[in-house]
Amino acid sequence: MLVRGGKPLTGRIEPSANKNAVLPVLCATLLTDAPIILRNVPEITDVTRIVEFFGELGSKVAWDKQAKVLELDHSTISPGASATLPQAMRASIMMIPGLLARLGEARLEHEVKGCTLGAREIDPHVAVFRAFGAEVSQSGHEIVFRAGGNGQPARMWLEYASVTTTENFILSALTVKGTSQIVNAACEPHVQEMCAVLELMGARIVGKGTSMVSVEGGAPLHGGDYTFADDFHEIATFLALAAVTGGDIAVRNDHPEHFDLIDRTFGKFGAEVRHEDGWSRLAAPARLKVEENFTSHLITKVEAAPWPYIPADLLPIFIALGVKAEGQVMFWNKVYEGGLTWHTELSLFGAHTLLCDPHRLITFGGDPLAPATVTSPYIIRVAIALLMVASSIEGESTILDADPIRRAHPNFVDNFVSLGADVQWMK
Repeated sequence: MLVRGGKPLTGRIEPSANKNAVLPVLCATLLTDAPIILRNVPEITDVTRIVEFFGELGSKVAWDKQAKVLELDHSTISPGASATLPQAMRASIMMIPGLLARLGEARLEHEVKGCTLGAREIDPHVAVFRAFGAEVSQSGHEIVFRAGGNGQPARMWLEYASVTTTENFILSALTVKGTSQIVNAACEPHVQEMCAVLELMGARIVGKGTSMVSVEGGAPLHGGDYTFADDFHEIATFLALAAVTGGDIAVRNDHPEHFDLIDRTFGKFGAEVRHEDGWSRLAAPARLKVEENFTSHLITKVEAAPWPYIPADLLPIFIALGVKAEGQVMFWNKVYEGGLTWHTELSLFGAHTLLCDPHRLITFGGDPLAPATVTSPYIIRVAIALLMVASSIEGESTILDADPIRRAHPNFVDNFVSLGADVQWMK
């Protein structure tokens, strides 16, 4: 991606839906034969792969991409359909509960992964499926899951609050009769949204949005009509673009209650977010300056961990602010050991950073930056963070391997340009 930066970005943006909500909901639709209508569905790579897989299973699929409306009817899936899941997509693993219930079997490519953040172990998922009676084995390069004859409800205490493990537990619990419970459950907004859709379909779930969730399973689910919420990741990203370029951007936001800590984190860089009438707005200050701690001998920190901490997915956009803001900030990624290795690309812009260990990075911001050619790892928000820094620098920069941007936000570049940015994709 070619970026000609140095312009303050201004305007209003209507964000897309959260892919981390859309993907598990699509997987959840396999649990019912009733027709389902989903609205505000983004046209992104992972959604397209899942929809194509549904077609291969024999589902009736009608996707009006312009209207962002997807209609699904899985009642036509053949019992003899292929149970081999799409490759190279982490979300594939959440289709296993539905396939076990329908076909009695699911096959998953070994070492399935979504990006280069770090090790993404499959063991917690295997433990979930076995807890509900499934048999799990390995055959060549595939992991084979087979439904057991007598599935029972389960209680599980997770070692860490994994989003996809929590979602797989809830989906699996709905396929067996009785009450199941998960402790140390993930409670991110997208997990809550998946639960909301399942409740619309008739599921009985107690405790969504908390660390302890109970699920009453065994009852058939019906269809429904649901509109996905605005993606808080994308909202925060465009607000950060306003801050880093010295601009003024308003973004539609139907859940400002999720932003208390995000707003306070923007405040650490001297930027203020305001929420009014369904919109969130950030008008950049004259300069970004790191807020000093009351305890003066401690460095200002931004800690990323499972919700309700700052999401690890948003840490890169705040690192971009740390590079621009005058002062020092320590960024702590408590989730992924590969989430900070891209800091060396920032040095090509002239940024001063120090990697303390795989999980902690210090930025020494406020230094003059210069245009550069940088390379993005396969991490969505890192590609966007590099784009943010490039956009804040007068002159022409190039971001190689910028394609991860397409995975999350279907209209990101169009929206970016509408704010006054000068960017283009290069062959």
